[in-house]
Amino acid sequence: METFTYYNPTRLIYGIDQTHELASQLPKNEKILLVYGGGSIKKNGLYDTVLDQLNQAGAEVTELAGIEPNPRLKTVRRGIELCKENGISFILAVGGGSVIDATKAIAVGAKFDGDIWDVITKKETATAALPFGTILTLAATGSEMNAGSVITNWDTNEKIGWGSPYSFPTFSILDPKNTLSVPRDHTVYGMVDMMSHVLEAYFNRVENTPLQDRICESILKTVIETAPQLLEDPTNLEHRGTILYCGTMALNGVTQMGARGDWGSHNIEHAVSAISDIPHAGGLAIIFPHWLRNSIDDNPKPHVQLAVRVLNVDPEGKTDQEIAEEGIQKLSEFWTSLGAPNRLADYDIDESQIDRMAGIAAANGEFGRYAVLNKDDTARILTAAL
Repeated sequence: METFTYYNPTRLIYGIDQTHELASQLPKNEKILLVYGGGSIKKNGLYDTVLDQLNQAGAEVTELAGIEPNPRLKTVRRGIELCKENGISFILAVGGGSVIDATKAIAVGAKFDGDIWDVITKKETATAALPFGTILTLAATGSEMNAGSVITNWDTNEKIGWGSPYSFPTFSILDPKNTLSVPRDHTVYGMVDMMSHVLEAYFNRVENTPLQDRICESILKTVIETAPQLLEDPTNLEHRGTILYCGTMALNGVTQMGARGDWGSHNIEHAVSAISDIPHAGGLAIIFPHWLRNSIDDNPKPHVQLAVRVLNVDPEGKTDQEIAEEGIQKLSEFWTSLGAPNRLADYDIDESQIDRMAGIAAANGEFGRYAVLNKDDTARILTAAL
């Protein structure tokens, strides 16, 4: 395995009713920006609970509501303005990955003299950030325990992932009760997303990673076993809690210690949703199997290992190619069985958009670590996904 240094300063607070620990984690008598999405937290009662905890901490609260899925740069800029205008000293994100991603950019931007887009596009480097905490309401992205963020500039049709040592949450509260009201489609998208994160880590070029492989496989198998049970009984707190924890472990850095993953599929999906604004995990469910098929010839070993160990493919009498293909088919069928899409046409995307999407994905040249892709490779994958 490769040399690595692991750093993760986020305090993870997990368990039923742990939302009531919020006041004990907040700084006292501070000006706090409360960031959330479309208002579901008001319908399910979480908003009132959070306000009560903020009052207990003596907080002076400013609110920023309406964070979009695929959070927008313009909304981030509005949040930065609120921080500077109101002397905000701490930010609290209550929501899923989009809310947390936006909060990370707001936190860094509030301490940056220039335009936050320059940090996101790596023209400038972050030097500080406001501290922030999170209350997670959706098991999906893992943003609650990492420094990564993805922001969309709709004016330029760019969706860019970025991160900084300053964009780790101070704390994150994972209370399974806060995910009970998540609709079925978003529950499905979340499970596809976390599995995709693990798969990105799993496909790497590093030798001697037996423990990393097993960690990845255990998360994947746990999601595969739990997902149908959760969808059958969506109010089951045990299943909600298991999936919630899987999402965090999928992208808190543990799976990539000593073995950085590929992330090519994510780059392709970002290009697709930068134009079409589709759900991120919906795009991944469509694209990832085609990325996998495209990469079998590069190195079939992890494909075969995944198929046999995780997807229960019987290897007897089959070539590596056949085993890999069967594994990919089983993965795609599993996601489809949950209710995820499997064709770009499901989102009214046709061949007329392929060239533009491929160009955006490859705008900075070749990408990917396990399977290096260029624009033509990307166009071929997207065309197969139509």
